[in-house]
Amino acid sequence: MTFNYDIIVVGAGHAGCEAATAAANLGSKTLLITMDMNKIAQMSCNPAIGGIAKGQIVREIDALGGQMGIITDKTAIQFRILNRSKGPAMWSPRAQSDRVRFIEAWRQTIDNTPNLYVWQDTVGRILVENGEIQGVETCMGIVFKSKSVVLTAGTFLNGLIHIGRTQLDGGRISEAASYGITEQLKSLGFTAGRMKTGTPVRIDGRSVDFSLMTEQKGENDFHKFSYLDFQAKTLRQLSCWMCYTNETTHDILRKGLADSPLYNGQIKSIGPRYCPSIETKIVTFADKTEHQLFLEPEGENTQEYYLNGFSSSLPLHIQLNALLAIPAFRNLHIYRPGYAIEYDFFDPTQLKHNLETKRVKNLFFAGQINGTTGYEEAGGQGLIAGINAHVNCHGGAPFMLKRDEAYIGVLIDDLVTKGVDEPYRMFTSRAEYRILLRQDDADMRLTEKAYEIGLAKKERYDLLMIKKQWIKQIIDFISDFSIKPQAVNEHLEAMKISPLKHGCKLRDLILRPQLNIEQTAQIVPELQWELDKISDNRKAEIIEAAEISIKYDGYIKREKIIADKISRLENIRIEDKFDYNSISSLSTEAKQKFTKINPKTLAQAGRIPGISPSDINVLLVLLGR
Repeated sequence: MTFNYDIIVVGAGHAGCEAATAAANLGSKTLLITMDMNKIAQMSCNPAIGGIAKGQIVREIDALGGQMGIITDKTAIQFRILNRSKGPAMWSPRAQSDRVRFIEAWRQTIDNTPNLYVWQDTVGRILVENGEIQGVETCMGIVFKSKSVVLTAGTFLNGLIHIGRTQLDGGRISEAASYGITEQLKSLGFTAGRMKTGTPVRIDGRSVDFSLMTEQKGENDFHKFSYLDFQAKTLRQLSCWMCYTNETTHDILRKGLADSPLYNGQIKSIGPRYCPSIETKIVTFADKTEHQLFLEPEGENTQEYYLNGFSSSLPLHIQLNALLAIPAFRNLHIYRPGYAIEYDFFDPTQLKHNLETKRVKNLFFAGQINGTTGYEEAGGQGLIAGINAHVNCHGGAPFMLKRDEAYIGVLIDDLVTKGVDEPYRMFTSRAEYRILLRQDDADMRLTEKAYEIGLAKKERYDLLMIKKQWIKQIIDFISDFSIKPQAVNEHLEAMKISPLKHGCKLRDLILRPQLNIEQTAQIVPELQWELDKISDNRKAEIIEAAEISIKYDGYIKREKIIADKISRLENIRIEDKFDYNSISSLSTEAKQKFTKINPKTLAQAGRIPGISPSDINVLLVLLGR
């Protein structure tokens, strides 16, 4: 018996869930295939969403009509904005989630999304005919036909778990690996590699002496991930806790290095540079006498904690003895040890910018299969893959985001243009237009785009239009309203701020670094009356957005000018225009890389590592520019 769908999504991790819900919400008949329906959107590592640059991606997913932000808000047990001491381009939201409720919320969303169906099984092979996807066949021998397939296999392709010298087949602890797909894709000409990631020990909070740790509470203001107008933070808010390793801990870890898979040759693949294991830290930073650890709650009503900063693949007794040497953990009980996992990935330069593979038409890759790490990076890719799988089924232009439009655009362009030599993690430093890609304005950048294709619904669009209207109204008022020294100087002096020497526009007063809009409203009644017109549940969000627009207006305009100049090269299309090997004036490296990647535009060609300005000039001359 054969079953027919428009789109099949393989894997129900963060990439798969976003891909499946996006495609279904756009109107495609979609099948989500997962090994375990009780592990949908499992947080395989830490129970947190967001962080530096990652939080911006989640807000972008939400602005586009995705689900990660909504579900995180509903299941959050702590919320914070990181990097508050820096400018707004660096502010990054982060939330701790209740791990079990996160899965439950995703399951409820999927079960109630029209056009979306779920099948519990393992995909054994994809079906390809004449270079075009036809569907998949599962290990039960069932054939599902489709027009597009989105492959989001996470760490499951030939997954191998390491705990000391013990090796276990699996995609996660106690979960089976997936076999056959890598070998099939290689036979179709795809290039595959191996990567490694890891996860820390899980701790029983009843065995921790919290009096010897530093408490880190969350924030309780208006911030959340989703731009939709609903009540968030309904769960009990919990703290994280901090402590440090010590020299005794490090000595125990060093004695165990001979049995470390990372150092005895057992693991041969590359791990994430920016999330190193504890054994890597003590070797790389041998002069450090301590390393900071964060104890993160796994849920509202559980005693399970995640020990951030202590990822390890050392033997169980080494991990446990090293932790027992830390005073707060002297009576420690653990649920399971940390472990490393090796898995297959595919060189992402084999993808187009819509995340469709170059070798097989209508086959899309998203998530860790592309060499990335992190729930947020996976979710962003899944959303774009799901949208474009729908486009390929029903017609329309590919949906792609540029580097000056979204961190998701930076992420995908980096993958497709540069490839990866280690697990890719997003940072604000990867984006050259950070001031344009702030966490506060993701809806202003992206929601209209998503509304045009039908993913963002009218409710979301209307909220954006109201927000835009109020921001404009506040900025116009502040720009036009004049203030006299006698009206504010007494208040300014009381606040130890230099008084005005002559009248000015209210905007000039708010541009002072010591003042913000709400403080100014306390001394300028006319501004307070203007702000009071905004509904209370969105007032703080709108005021913050208006203030950033005013205070950073010069930086924003300057960055837009630079982005506009670069975008001219984005409009010069060169895909399939040249036989690069026949162009004698190109460097050998340029010939090889242009032939391999076949860049779509001149701007993309310039971002390929190893390409020089002279190589770009050669192409400009050939184009008659």
